[in-house]
Amino acid sequence: MIPMRTGSEPVTARSALRMRLWLSVWGLLWAIFGTVAFTLVGRPGWAIACGLLWLVITADLSRILKHLRQGPHYQPGPDIPPYRPPDRRGP
Repeated sequence: MIPMRTGSEPVTARSALRMRLWLSVWGLLWAIFGTVAFTLVGRPGWAIACGLLWLVITADLSRILKHLRQGPHYQPGPDIPPYRPPDRRGP
């Protein structure tokens, strides 16, 4: 069976939030480690880069957690039906 494409996939697409959560946590741990390690060895440029990455990952984590708290509408899973194609009927 060929899946039907509606042309609205970028609008109705859902991401695997739990996977994004754990990948972000993993990246956050490495960014914290990098910031601390580069600070201790006297490499301020790399420490700043890791610190900026730390900020970006923290912002992404807050967005992911917000969507997870909003309920199953944002969480793909076997019990969540796919979105219906948008109604293209005109007035």
